[in-house]
Amino acid sequence: MNRLDGKVALISGAARGIGAEAARLMVEAGAKVAIGDVLDERGRETVRALESAGGEATYSHLDVTREEDWTACVAAVTGQFGGLDILVNNAGVFLGMSIEEASLGDWRRLCGVNLTGVFLGTKLTLPALRDSGQRSPHGSAIVNLSSVAGIVGSSNDPLYSMTKGGVALFTKSAALEFARKGYRIRVNSIHPGTTETDMGDQVLAIRARNLGTNDLEPARQQALTRIPIGRMGTVTDIAKGIVFLASDDAAFMTGAGLVVDGGITAQ
Repeated sequence: MNRLDGKVALISGAARGIGAEAARLMVEAGAKVAIGDVLDERGRETVRALESAGGEATYSHLDVTREEDWTACVAAVTGQFGGLDILVNNAGVFLGMSIEEASLGDWRRLCGVNLTGVFLGTKLTLPALRDSGQRSPHGSAIVNLSSVAGIVGSSNDPLYSMTKGGVALFTKSAALEFARKGYRIRVNSIHPGTTETDMGDQVLAIRARNLGTNDLEPARQQALTRIPIGRMGTVTDIAKGIVFLASDDAAFMTGAGLVVDGGITAQ
């Protein structure tokens, strides 16, 4: 038996990157997967790839800052697959601006995706997750994408750090609320370190700028000196952690943060 046989998962921001890889691994593990994103064509391409590999997948347009998008997405997923067992709040943005540079509009955009998106996703999938949790031996699961920047400070983007710290504490609080109410929904967060993604390249670009160059290689080498394991993370490294937290292998975990950072925060 695969680890997610019979489960239905909804992953936000899953057209590419960590979300797309998590979708691929979940399909391999036996789940049916719904991808939500604003990148419609890219999202549909990801679904076609999953279906070509023999998986069951669907795509919904999902702007995580819009309540109506979440409502329509959840209705589509539960209508097609008959329920929902797993939510992965993966969608996120990174501005790379200092406190002095960022405008109120920049801050609102960051909060809209990184904080409001997680709140809305949790709130609007709650009825479906609660229903499936009552039928499952180990309940249903929410996995929130935080960051190492949600654990330690970020000199490159303190506002991003602020939002991801909020995700980390929201995860713990939601886990406690749902446990108190007997909802049988486990809520955990995952904290990636420097990872080879589009967002990771944004981080490197900011490091390069701070070094006075447009060349990403010196920034990459500088980043590597901070990673004890000696390499940057891959989308597969992070996606494996997501699948673990979503599966019954993590049945005794709730309100926890899984750090996948190559040792950065151990220092």
